[in-house]
Amino acid sequence: MKDLLIRNARVVDGTGAAPYGADVAVTGGRITEVGPRPAGPARRTVDADGALLTPGFVDIHTHYDGQATWDSQLAPSSLHGVTTVVMGNCGVGFAPAARDRHDWLIGLMEGVEDIPGTALAEGITWEWESFPEFLDALDARPRTMDVGTQVPHGAVRAYVMGERGARNEPATAADIAAMKAIVKEGVAAGALGFSTSRTLAHTAIDGEPVPGTFAAEDELFGIGEALRELGTGVYEIAPAGAAGEDVNAPPKEVAWMRRLSAAIGRPVSFALLQIDAVPDMWRELLDLSAAAGARLYPQVACRPFGMLISLESLHAFGDHPAYMEIALLPRAERVARMRRPETKRRILAEKPGDDLLASMVRGFPERLFPLAAERPDYEPAPETSVAARAAAAGRDPMELLYDLLLEDDGRNVLLMPLLNYAANDLDAQREMLTHPRAVLGLGDGGAHCGFICDASMPTTMLSHWARDRTRGATLPLEHVVRMMTRDTARLYGLADRGVIAPGMKADLNLIDHDRVALRRPEMVHDLPAGGRRLIQRADGYLATFVSGVQTFADGEPTGDLPGRLVRGARA
Repeated sequence: MKDLLIRNARVVDGTGAAPYGADVAVTGGRITEVGPRPAGPARRTVDADGALLTPGFVDIHTHYDGQATWDSQLAPSSLHGVTTVVMGNCGVGFAPAARDRHDWLIGLMEGVEDIPGTALAEGITWEWESFPEFLDALDARPRTMDVGTQVPHGAVRAYVMGERGARNEPATAADIAAMKAIVKEGVAAGALGFSTSRTLAHTAIDGEPVPGTFAAEDELFGIGEALRELGTGVYEIAPAGAAGEDVNAPPKEVAWMRRLSAAIGRPVSFALLQIDAVPDMWRELLDLSAAAGARLYPQVACRPFGMLISLESLHAFGDHPAYMEIALLPRAERVARMRRPETKRRILAEKPGDDLLASMVRGFPERLFPLAAERPDYEPAPETSVAARAAAAGRDPMELLYDLLLEDDGRNVLLMPLLNYAANDLDAQREMLTHPRAVLGLGDGGAHCGFICDASMPTTMLSHWARDRTRGATLPLEHVVRMMTRDTARLYGLADRGVIAPGMKADLNLIDHDRVALRRPEMVHDLPAGGRRLIQRADGYLATFVSGVQTFADGEPTGDLPGRLVRGARA
Protein backbone atom coordinates (compact mmCIF):
# COMPACT_ATOMS: atom_id res chain seq x y z
CA MET A 1 0.00 0.00 0.00
CA LYS A 2 1.48 3.32 -1.10
CA ASP A 3 1.00 6.33 1.17
CA LEU A 4 0.68 8.83 -1.69
CA LEU A 5 0.32 8.60 -5.45
CA ILE A 6 0.52 11.73 -7.61
CA ARG A 7 -0.79 10.98 -11.09
CA ASN A 8 -0.50 12.84 -14.40
CA ALA A 9 2.24 15.24 -13.30
CA ARG A 10 4.59 17.25 -15.47
CA VAL A 11 7.79 16.37 -13.65
CA VAL A 12 10.83 18.66 -13.49
CA ASP A 13 12.98 16.37 -11.41
CA GLY A 14 15.78 18.69 -10.23
CA THR A 15 18.57 17.10 -12.28
CA GLY A 16 18.35 19.62 -15.11
CA ALA A 17 16.54 17.14 -17.37
CA ALA A 18 13.70 18.43 -19.53
CA PRO A 19 10.15 18.12 -18.15
CA TYR A 20 8.40 14.80 -18.68
CA GLY A 21 5.06 13.24 -17.82
CA ALA A 22 4.99 10.73 -14.98
CA ASP A 23 3.26 9.42 -11.88
CA VAL A 24 5.14 9.57 -8.56
CA ALA A 25 4.55 7.15 -5.67
CA VAL A 26 5.56 7.77 -2.05
CA THR A 27 5.81 5.34 0.86
CA GLY A 28 7.27 5.96 4.31
CA GLY A 29 8.32 9.50 3.44
CA ARG A 30 10.39 8.38 0.45
CA ILE A 31 9.77 8.36 -3.28
CA THR A 32 9.37 4.73 -4.33
CA GLU A 33 8.40 4.93 -8.01
CA VAL A 34 8.62 7.48 -10.82
CA GLY A 35 7.12 6.47 -14.13
CA PRO A 36 4.00 5.52 -16.02
CA ARG A 37 1.10 4.20 -13.93
CA PRO A 38 2.69 2.58 -10.84
CA ALA A 39 0.70 -0.48 -9.91
CA GLY A 40 -1.07 -1.10 -6.62
CA PRO A 41 -3.35 0.87 -4.30
CA ALA A 42 -2.53 4.09 -2.43
CA ARG A 43 -3.99 5.60 0.73
CA ARG A 44 -4.23 8.93 -1.08
CA THR A 45 -4.22 9.69 -4.80
CA VAL A 46 -3.77 13.22 -6.19
CA ASP A 47 -4.54 13.94 -9.83
CA ALA A 48 -2.02 16.61 -10.89
CA ASP A 49 -3.88 17.11 -14.18
CA GLY A 50 -0.68 18.19 -15.92
CA ALA A 51 0.54 20.55 -13.18
CA LEU A 52 4.23 20.98 -12.56
CA LEU A 53 5.80 18.66 -9.96
CA THR A 54 9.21 19.68 -8.58
CA PRO A 55 11.35 18.70 -5.63
CA GLY A 56 10.87 20.89 -2.56
CA PHE A 57 13.10 23.95 -2.65
CA VAL A 58 16.23 24.11 -0.47
CA ASP A 59 17.06 27.65 0.71
CA ILE A 60 20.61 27.79 2.04
CA HIS A 61 20.70 31.41 3.24
CA THR A 62 18.18 32.18 5.98
CA HIS A 63 18.17 33.69 9.48
CA TYR A 64 15.39 31.82 11.27
CA ASP A 65 17.75 31.07 14.21
CA GLY A 66 15.42 32.70 16.75
CA GLN A 67 12.10 32.24 14.96
CA ALA A 68 12.69 28.49 14.57
CA THR A 69 12.61 28.12 18.36
CA TRP A 70 9.00 29.33 18.65
CA ASP A 71 7.42 29.26 15.17
CA SER A 72 6.41 26.08 13.36
CA GLN A 73 5.51 27.66 10.02
CA LEU A 74 8.64 29.69 9.16
CA ALA A 75 6.96 32.12 6.80
CA PRO A 76 7.62 33.71 4.40
CA SER A 77 9.87 30.89 3.11
CA SER A 78 7.20 28.25 3.60
CA LEU A 79 4.81 30.24 1.38
CA HIS A 80 7.13 29.77 -1.62
CA GLY A 81 7.66 26.02 -1.85
CA VAL A 82 10.68 25.86 0.46
CA THR A 83 10.90 22.54 2.30
CA THR A 84 14.43 22.82 3.77
CA VAL A 85 16.24 25.88 5.10
CA VAL A 86 19.80 26.43 6.28
CA MET A 87 20.22 29.13 8.92
CA GLY A 88 23.12 30.35 11.07
CA ASN A 89 24.55 32.41 8.20
CA CYS A 90 26.78 35.51 8.31
CA GLY A 91 28.40 34.65 11.63
CA VAL A 92 25.34 35.42 13.77
CA GLY A 93 23.15 33.11 15.81
CA PHE A 94 22.15 32.15 19.33
CA ALA A 95 24.56 29.38 20.34
CA PRO A 96 26.76 28.86 22.17
CA ALA A 97 25.14 31.24 24.65
CA ALA A 98 26.57 32.07 28.07
CA ARG A 99 23.81 32.97 30.51
CA ASP A 100 24.99 36.58 30.77
CA ARG A 101 25.18 37.00 26.98
CA HIS A 102 21.54 36.51 25.98
CA ASP A 103 20.74 40.22 25.59
CA TRP A 104 24.01 40.80 23.76
CA LEU A 105 23.27 38.02 21.24
CA ILE A 106 19.81 39.49 20.66
CA GLY A 107 21.37 42.92 20.03
CA LEU A 108 23.83 41.39 17.59
CA MET A 109 21.07 39.71 15.58
CA GLU A 110 18.84 42.79 15.75
CA GLY A 111 21.61 45.03 14.40
CA VAL A 112 22.88 42.72 11.66
CA GLU A 113 19.62 41.22 10.45
CA ASP A 114 16.95 43.80 11.45
CA ILE A 115 14.91 41.32 13.51
CA PRO A 116 13.01 43.15 16.28
CA GLY A 117 14.87 42.67 19.55
CA THR A 118 11.63 42.76 21.54
CA ALA A 119 10.30 39.83 19.49
CA LEU A 120 13.50 37.82 20.03
CA ALA A 121 13.53 38.62 23.76
CA GLU A 122 9.95 37.44 24.21
CA GLY A 123 10.08 34.51 21.78
CA ILE A 124 13.36 32.79 22.72
CA THR A 125 13.21 30.64 25.86
CA TRP A 126 16.96 29.87 26.05
CA GLU A 127 16.79 26.14 26.72
CA TRP A 128 20.48 25.76 25.84
CA GLU A 129 24.00 26.98 26.41
CA SER A 130 26.17 24.77 24.20
CA PHE A 131 25.66 24.31 20.47
CA PRO A 132 24.63 20.63 20.79
CA GLU A 133 21.99 21.74 23.34
CA PHE A 134 20.74 24.31 20.82
CA LEU A 135 20.39 21.54 18.23
CA ASP A 136 18.41 19.47 20.75
CA ALA A 137 16.05 22.42 21.31
CA LEU A 138 15.53 22.79 17.57
CA ASP A 139 14.98 19.03 17.27
CA ALA A 140 12.16 19.12 19.80
CA ARG A 141 9.86 21.36 17.74
CA PRO A 142 8.01 20.00 14.66
CA ARG A 143 7.61 22.36 11.69
CA THR A 144 6.22 22.66 8.19
CA MET A 145 9.77 22.17 6.85
CA ASP A 146 13.18 20.76 7.72
CA VAL A 147 15.79 23.08 9.21
CA GLY A 148 19.57 22.87 9.31
CA THR A 149 21.98 25.30 10.87
CA GLN A 150 25.62 26.37 11.06
CA VAL A 151 27.87 27.35 13.95
CA PRO A 152 28.18 31.19 13.95
CA HIS A 153 31.57 32.83 14.49
CA GLY A 154 30.15 35.83 16.37
CA ALA A 155 28.53 33.73 19.09
CA VAL A 156 31.55 31.42 19.39
CA ARG A 157 34.03 34.29 19.66
CA ALA A 158 32.03 36.08 22.35
CA TYR A 159 31.53 32.82 24.27
CA VAL A 160 35.26 32.02 24.30
CA MET A 161 36.76 35.52 24.57
CA GLY A 162 34.06 37.51 26.35
CA GLU A 163 34.42 41.27 25.89
CA ARG A 164 37.70 40.81 24.03
CA GLY A 165 35.87 38.78 21.42
CA ALA A 166 32.93 41.17 21.25
CA ARG A 167 35.32 44.09 20.67
CA ASN A 168 37.17 42.23 17.89
CA GLU A 169 40.50 42.08 19.73
CA PRO A 170 43.04 39.63 18.28
CA ALA A 171 42.60 35.99 19.29
CA THR A 172 45.42 34.15 21.03
CA ALA A 173 46.48 30.61 20.14
CA ALA A 174 44.51 29.38 23.17
CA ASP A 175 41.43 31.33 22.02
CA ILE A 176 41.65 29.81 18.55
CA ALA A 177 42.01 26.28 19.96
CA ALA A 178 38.94 26.80 22.16
CA MET A 179 36.88 28.17 19.25
CA LYS A 180 37.93 25.30 17.04
CA ALA A 181 36.85 22.81 19.72
CA ILE A 182 33.38 24.41 19.98
CA VAL A 183 32.92 24.42 16.21
CA LYS A 184 34.07 20.82 15.97
CA GLU A 185 31.67 19.81 18.74
CA GLY A 186 28.80 21.60 16.99
CA VAL A 187 29.45 20.10 13.57
CA ALA A 188 29.92 16.64 15.07
CA ALA A 189 26.52 17.05 16.73
CA GLY A 190 24.85 17.90 13.41
CA ALA A 191 25.62 21.48 12.35
CA LEU A 192 26.02 21.79 8.58
CA GLY A 193 29.07 24.05 8.75
CA PHE A 194 30.53 27.27 10.15
CA SER A 195 29.80 30.88 9.21
CA THR A 196 31.56 34.21 9.62
CA SER A 197 31.11 37.84 8.57
CA ARG A 198 33.78 40.29 7.42
CA THR A 199 31.63 43.04 5.94
CA LEU A 200 31.45 46.39 7.72
CA ALA A 201 27.76 46.53 6.78
CA HIS A 202 27.10 43.98 9.55
CA THR A 203 27.01 45.67 12.96
CA ALA A 204 25.30 44.98 16.27
CA ILE A 205 22.57 47.26 17.56
CA ASP A 206 25.24 49.32 19.35
CA GLY A 207 27.14 49.90 16.10
CA GLU A 208 29.99 47.48 16.83
CA PRO A 209 31.05 45.17 13.95
CA VAL A 210 30.22 41.49 14.25
CA PRO A 211 32.84 39.59 16.28
CA GLY A 212 35.22 38.07 13.76
CA THR A 213 34.95 40.93 11.24
CA PHE A 214 38.69 41.63 11.55
CA ALA A 215 39.84 38.11 12.43
CA ALA A 216 43.35 37.26 11.23
CA GLU A 217 44.06 34.31 9.00
CA ASP A 218 45.38 32.17 11.84
CA GLU A 219 41.97 32.39 13.47
CA LEU A 220 39.97 31.83 10.27
CA PHE A 221 42.12 28.93 9.12
CA GLY A 222 42.45 27.49 12.64
CA ILE A 223 38.69 27.25 13.07
CA GLY A 224 38.41 25.78 9.58
CA GLU A 225 40.63 22.91 10.69
CA ALA A 226 37.61 21.58 12.59
CA LEU A 227 35.83 20.98 9.27
CA ARG A 228 38.93 19.42 7.75
CA GLU A 229 39.35 16.99 10.62
CA LEU A 230 35.70 15.96 10.50
CA GLY A 231 35.61 15.83 6.69
CA THR A 232 32.26 17.57 6.52
CA GLY A 233 30.62 20.99 6.60
CA VAL A 234 30.53 24.20 4.56
CA TYR A 235 32.49 27.35 5.47
CA GLU A 236 30.08 30.25 4.77
CA ILE A 237 31.32 33.86 4.57
CA ALA A 238 29.85 37.33 4.25
CA PRO A 239 33.04 38.78 2.76
CA ALA A 240 34.55 42.23 3.09
CA GLY A 241 33.27 44.49 0.34
CA ALA A 242 30.14 42.42 -0.24
CA ALA A 243 27.93 45.48 0.27
CA GLY A 244 30.19 47.83 -1.64
CA GLU A 245 31.81 49.42 1.40
CA ASP A 246 35.31 48.66 0.04
CA VAL A 247 35.42 48.04 -3.70
CA ASN A 248 39.06 46.91 -3.54
CA ALA A 249 38.36 44.14 -1.03
CA PRO A 250 36.51 41.42 -3.01
CA PRO A 251 39.45 40.13 -5.13
CA LYS A 252 41.63 39.92 -2.01
CA GLU A 253 38.84 38.10 -0.20
CA VAL A 254 38.48 35.54 -2.97
CA ALA A 255 42.26 34.99 -2.94
CA TRP A 256 42.38 34.00 0.73
CA MET A 257 39.14 32.04 0.47
CA ARG A 258 40.70 29.95 -2.30
CA ARG A 259 43.66 29.21 -0.04
CA LEU A 260 41.29 28.41 2.83
CA SER A 261 39.28 25.94 0.76
CA ALA A 262 42.44 24.20 -0.45
CA ALA A 263 43.81 24.03 3.10
CA ILE A 264 40.74 22.53 4.75
CA GLY A 265 39.41 20.57 1.77
CA ARG A 266 35.88 21.84 2.25
CA PRO A 267 33.49 24.00 0.19
CA VAL A 268 33.58 27.73 0.88
CA SER A 269 30.49 29.74 -0.02
CA PHE A 270 30.28 33.54 -0.05
CA ALA A 271 27.91 36.35 -1.01
CA LEU A 272 28.37 37.83 -4.48
CA LEU A 273 26.49 40.92 -5.71
CA GLN A 274 26.98 43.47 -8.45
CA ILE A 275 28.27 46.81 -7.11
CA ASP A 276 27.71 50.06 -9.00
CA ALA A 277 31.23 51.39 -8.37
CA VAL A 278 32.80 48.32 -10.00
CA PRO A 279 29.94 46.97 -12.13
CA ASP A 280 31.94 44.21 -13.85
CA MET A 281 33.96 42.90 -10.90
CA TRP A 282 31.49 40.08 -10.27
CA ARG A 283 32.60 38.43 -13.51
CA GLU A 284 36.22 38.44 -12.33
CA LEU A 285 35.20 36.97 -8.97
CA LEU A 286 33.17 34.20 -10.60
CA ASP A 287 36.10 33.26 -12.81
CA LEU A 288 38.48 33.26 -9.83
CA SER A 289 36.07 31.02 -7.93
CA ALA A 290 36.06 28.48 -10.73
CA ALA A 291 39.85 28.30 -11.06
CA ALA A 292 41.51 25.01 -10.23
CA GLY A 293 42.67 24.17 -6.72
CA ALA A 294 39.72 25.32 -4.62
CA ARG A 295 36.01 24.72 -4.03
CA LEU A 296 34.46 28.18 -3.97
CA TYR A 297 30.71 28.60 -4.49
CA PRO A 298 29.49 32.21 -4.78
CA GLN A 299 25.93 32.72 -3.56
CA VAL A 300 24.03 34.88 -6.05
CA ALA A 301 20.55 36.39 -5.99
CA CYS A 302 17.89 36.33 -8.70
CA ARG A 303 16.84 39.95 -8.28
CA PRO A 304 18.23 43.27 -6.99
CA PHE A 305 19.28 43.69 -3.38
CA GLY A 306 17.82 46.83 -1.87
CA MET A 307 15.02 48.17 0.29
CA LEU A 308 11.25 48.22 0.16
CA ILE A 309 9.83 51.73 0.59
CA SER A 310 6.36 52.22 2.08
CA LEU A 311 4.48 54.12 4.77
CA GLU A 312 4.74 51.07 7.03
CA SER A 313 8.48 50.56 6.66
CA LEU A 314 11.06 53.08 5.46
CA HIS A 315 10.36 56.16 3.33
CA ALA A 316 11.63 59.62 2.41
CA PHE A 317 9.49 61.60 4.84
CA GLY A 318 10.08 59.66 8.04
CA ASP A 319 12.37 62.35 9.49
CA HIS A 320 10.24 65.36 8.49
CA PRO A 321 8.92 67.07 11.65
CA ALA A 322 5.35 67.36 10.30
CA TYR A 323 5.30 63.65 9.45
CA MET A 324 6.78 62.69 12.81
CA GLU A 325 3.77 64.33 14.47
CA ILE A 326 1.47 61.74 12.87
CA ALA A 327 3.88 58.82 12.45
CA LEU A 328 2.34 56.73 15.24
CA LEU A 329 -1.23 57.03 14.01
CA PRO A 330 -2.88 53.94 12.48
CA ARG A 331 -2.17 53.72 8.77
CA ALA A 332 -5.68 54.69 7.64
CA GLU A 333 -5.75 57.75 9.88
CA ARG A 334 -2.22 58.71 8.87
CA VAL A 335 -3.14 58.50 5.18
CA ALA A 336 -6.21 60.65 5.73
CA ARG A 337 -4.08 63.31 7.42
CA MET A 338 -1.42 63.16 4.69
CA ARG A 339 -4.07 63.67 2.01
CA ARG A 340 -4.98 67.04 3.47
CA PRO A 341 -3.48 69.74 1.20
CA GLU A 342 -2.09 71.70 4.14
CA THR A 343 -0.31 68.62 5.54
CA LYS A 344 1.17 67.79 2.16
CA ARG A 345 2.41 71.38 1.64
CA ARG A 346 3.96 71.47 5.08
CA ILE A 347 5.78 68.12 4.80
CA LEU A 348 7.14 68.88 1.32
CA ALA A 349 8.25 72.40 2.23
CA GLU A 350 10.02 71.78 5.52
CA LYS A 351 13.65 70.81 6.07
CA PRO A 352 14.02 67.10 6.86
CA GLY A 353 16.13 65.62 9.62
CA ASP A 354 19.36 63.69 9.18
CA ASP A 355 18.14 60.10 9.14
CA LEU A 356 20.58 58.23 6.91
CA LEU A 357 18.13 55.82 5.29
CA ALA A 358 15.45 58.47 4.68
CA SER A 359 18.07 60.71 3.08
CA MET A 360 19.14 57.83 0.83
CA VAL A 361 15.57 57.48 -0.42
CA ARG A 362 15.38 61.22 -1.11
CA GLY A 363 18.73 61.19 -2.88
CA PHE A 364 18.01 58.47 -5.44
CA PRO A 365 14.58 58.95 -7.05
CA GLU A 366 16.00 57.30 -10.18
CA ARG A 367 16.25 54.11 -8.07
CA LEU A 368 12.65 54.11 -6.85
CA PHE A 369 10.19 51.83 -8.68
CA PRO A 370 6.54 51.20 -7.70
CA LEU A 371 5.68 47.51 -7.24
CA ALA A 372 2.31 46.42 -8.60
CA ALA A 373 -0.09 44.71 -6.20
CA GLU A 374 -0.06 41.63 -8.45
CA ARG A 375 2.99 40.30 -10.32
CA PRO A 376 5.39 43.02 -9.09
CA ASP A 377 8.37 43.62 -11.40
CA TYR A 378 11.80 43.16 -9.81
CA GLU A 379 13.67 43.98 -13.03
CA PRO A 380 12.14 47.40 -13.70
CA ALA A 381 13.03 49.55 -16.72
CA PRO A 382 14.70 52.92 -15.95
CA GLU A 383 11.84 54.84 -17.55
CA THR A 384 9.46 53.53 -14.87
CA SER A 385 11.38 55.12 -11.98
CA VAL A 386 9.97 57.92 -9.86
CA ALA A 387 12.55 60.32 -11.30
CA ALA A 388 11.71 59.43 -14.92
CA ARG A 389 7.96 59.59 -14.35
CA ALA A 390 8.28 62.93 -12.56
CA ALA A 391 10.37 64.37 -15.39
CA ALA A 392 7.87 63.20 -17.98
CA ALA A 393 5.02 64.83 -16.05
CA GLY A 394 6.92 68.00 -15.18
CA ARG A 395 6.61 67.30 -11.44
CA ASP A 396 8.96 67.31 -8.48
CA PRO A 397 10.10 63.73 -7.75
CA MET A 398 9.41 64.02 -4.02
CA GLU A 399 5.88 65.28 -4.65
CA LEU A 400 5.21 62.32 -6.93
CA LEU A 401 6.72 59.95 -4.35
CA TYR A 402 4.46 61.45 -1.69
CA ASP A 403 1.39 60.71 -3.81
CA LEU A 404 2.58 57.21 -4.68
CA LEU A 405 3.00 56.31 -1.01
CA LEU A 406 -0.67 57.15 -0.43
CA GLU A 407 -2.00 54.93 -3.19
CA ASP A 408 -4.08 51.90 -2.27
CA ASP A 409 -4.86 53.51 1.10
CA GLY A 410 -1.17 53.67 1.98
CA ARG A 411 -0.39 50.06 1.12
CA ASN A 412 1.71 50.89 -1.93
CA VAL A 413 5.31 49.62 -1.96
CA LEU A 414 8.29 50.81 -3.99
CA LEU A 415 11.49 48.93 -4.71
CA MET A 416 14.81 50.72 -4.18
CA PRO A 417 17.55 48.50 -5.69
CA LEU A 418 21.01 49.25 -4.28
CA LEU A 419 23.05 46.27 -5.53
CA ASN A 420 22.58 43.78 -8.36
CA TYR A 421 20.83 46.36 -10.52
CA ALA A 422 22.64 47.81 -13.50
CA ALA A 423 20.13 49.33 -15.90
CA ASN A 424 22.61 49.18 -18.79
CA ASP A 425 23.72 45.57 -18.20
CA LEU A 426 20.68 43.43 -18.76
CA ASP A 427 22.60 40.16 -18.86
CA ALA A 428 24.44 40.52 -15.55
CA GLN A 429 22.00 38.63 -13.36
CA ARG A 430 21.35 36.03 -16.01
CA GLU A 431 25.08 35.38 -16.33
CA MET A 432 25.35 34.97 -12.57
CA LEU A 433 22.49 32.49 -12.55
CA THR A 434 24.05 30.38 -15.30
CA HIS A 435 27.64 30.28 -14.03
CA PRO A 436 28.62 26.68 -13.14
CA ARG A 437 29.95 27.63 -9.68
CA ALA A 438 27.11 29.96 -8.67
CA VAL A 439 24.44 28.79 -6.23
CA LEU A 440 21.17 30.54 -5.48
CA GLY A 441 21.18 32.19 -2.06
CA LEU A 442 20.90 35.51 -0.22
CA GLY A 443 17.14 35.33 0.33
CA ASP A 444 17.66 36.12 4.04
CA GLY A 445 14.40 34.51 5.14
CA GLY A 446 13.47 35.60 8.64
CA ALA A 447 15.74 38.68 8.52
CA HIS A 448 15.52 42.36 7.55
CA CYS A 449 11.93 42.32 8.71
CA GLY A 450 11.31 46.04 8.24
CA PHE A 451 12.45 46.73 4.69
CA ILE A 452 13.45 43.57 2.77
CA CYS A 453 11.44 40.46 1.84
CA ASP A 454 13.61 38.36 -0.46
CA ALA A 455 12.62 34.95 0.90
CA SER A 456 10.18 34.93 -2.03
CA MET A 457 13.00 34.43 -4.54
CA PRO A 458 11.84 30.89 -5.48
CA THR A 459 8.66 32.39 -6.93
CA THR A 460 10.70 35.02 -8.80
CA MET A 461 12.74 32.19 -10.30
CA LEU A 462 9.65 30.28 -11.44
CA SER A 463 7.69 33.26 -12.73
CA HIS A 464 10.13 35.96 -13.88
CA TRP A 465 13.12 33.89 -14.95
CA ALA A 466 11.35 30.83 -16.32
CA ARG A 467 8.35 32.55 -17.93
CA ASP A 468 7.76 36.31 -17.80
CA ARG A 469 11.04 38.13 -18.41
CA THR A 470 10.80 40.77 -21.16
CA ARG A 471 14.04 42.78 -20.82
CA GLY A 472 16.16 39.82 -21.91
CA ALA A 473 16.14 36.07 -22.34
CA THR A 474 14.46 33.79 -19.84
CA LEU A 475 16.06 30.66 -18.36
CA PRO A 476 14.99 27.06 -19.00
CA LEU A 477 12.55 25.87 -16.38
CA GLU A 478 14.66 22.80 -15.68
CA HIS A 479 17.71 25.00 -14.94
CA VAL A 480 15.69 27.21 -12.59
CA VAL A 481 14.38 24.19 -10.66
CA ARG A 482 17.80 22.53 -10.44
CA MET A 483 19.32 25.69 -8.92
CA MET A 484 16.73 25.67 -6.12
CA THR A 485 16.82 21.93 -5.42
CA ARG A 486 19.70 19.62 -6.29
CA ASP A 487 22.39 22.34 -6.44
CA THR A 488 21.64 23.94 -3.09
CA ALA A 489 21.04 20.59 -1.39
CA ARG A 490 24.28 19.06 -2.60
CA LEU A 491 26.42 22.04 -1.59
CA TYR A 492 25.43 21.34 2.01
CA GLY A 493 25.75 17.58 1.67
CA LEU A 494 21.99 16.95 1.68
CA ALA A 495 22.09 14.35 -1.07
CA ASP A 496 18.88 12.69 0.12
CA ARG A 497 16.69 15.50 -1.29
CA GLY A 498 16.45 17.92 -4.21
CA VAL A 499 15.73 15.29 -6.90
CA ILE A 500 12.58 13.36 -7.80
CA ALA A 501 13.87 9.78 -7.98
CA PRO A 502 13.26 6.50 -6.16
CA GLY A 503 14.84 6.48 -2.72
CA MET A 504 14.87 10.26 -2.33
CA LYS A 505 13.06 12.15 0.41
CA ALA A 506 9.51 12.96 -0.69
CA ASP A 507 9.71 16.75 -0.46
CA LEU A 508 7.60 17.94 -3.39
CA ASN A 509 5.82 20.96 -4.86
CA LEU A 510 2.78 20.73 -7.11
CA ILE A 511 2.56 24.01 -9.03
CA ASP A 512 0.28 25.63 -11.58
CA HIS A 513 3.13 27.18 -13.54
CA ASP A 514 0.87 29.32 -15.70
CA ARG A 515 -0.56 30.94 -12.59
CA VAL A 516 2.42 31.07 -10.24
CA ALA A 517 3.11 34.70 -9.34
CA LEU A 518 4.14 37.00 -6.53
CA ARG A 519 1.90 39.39 -4.70
CA ARG A 520 3.11 42.71 -3.34
CA PRO A 521 4.84 42.57 0.08
CA GLU A 522 2.74 43.60 3.05
CA MET A 523 3.57 44.49 6.66
CA VAL A 524 2.13 42.34 9.43
CA HIS A 525 2.57 42.49 13.21
CA ASP A 526 2.56 38.82 14.18
CA LEU A 527 5.97 38.34 15.80
CA PRO A 528 6.17 38.00 19.59
CA ALA A 529 5.55 41.30 21.41
CA GLY A 530 3.68 42.52 18.31
CA GLY A 531 6.88 42.76 16.28
CA ARG A 532 6.51 43.70 12.65
CA ARG A 533 7.73 41.88 9.56
CA LEU A 534 7.17 41.94 5.83
CA ILE A 535 5.34 38.97 4.33
CA GLN A 536 5.00 38.24 0.63
CA ARG A 537 2.49 35.71 -0.59
CA ALA A 538 2.24 33.95 -3.93
CA ASP A 539 -0.34 32.33 -6.18
CA GLY A 540 -0.05 29.04 -8.02
CA TYR A 541 1.32 26.71 -5.33
CA LEU A 542 -1.26 23.92 -5.36
CA ALA A 543 0.38 21.68 -2.78
CA THR A 544 3.63 21.28 -0.86
CA PHE A 545 4.70 17.98 0.69
CA VAL A 546 7.44 17.29 3.24
CA SER A 547 8.37 13.63 3.67
CA GLY A 548 5.18 12.81 1.75
CA VAL A 549 2.92 14.77 4.14
CA GLN A 550 1.04 17.75 2.70
CA THR A 551 1.98 20.94 4.56
CA PHE A 552 0.33 23.54 2.28
CA ALA A 553 -2.75 23.53 0.07
CA ASP A 554 -3.31 26.47 -2.29
CA GLY A 555 -0.92 28.62 -0.25
CA GLU A 556 -2.49 27.87 3.15
CA PRO A 557 -1.00 25.60 5.85
CA THR A 558 -2.73 22.28 6.40
CA GLY A 559 -1.71 22.07 10.07
CA ASP A 560 0.52 19.03 9.57
CA LEU A 561 4.11 19.51 10.79
CA PRO A 562 6.39 16.77 9.44
CA GLY A 563 9.52 18.97 9.31
CA ARG A 564 12.48 18.11 11.53
CA LEU A 565 16.04 19.20 12.28
CA VAL A 566 18.57 18.05 9.69
CA ARG A 567 21.63 16.78 11.54
CA GLY A 568 24.68 16.65 9.31
CA ALA A 569 25.25 15.59 5.72
CA ARG A 570 23.03 12.94 4.16
CA ALA A 571 24.04 10.17 1.81
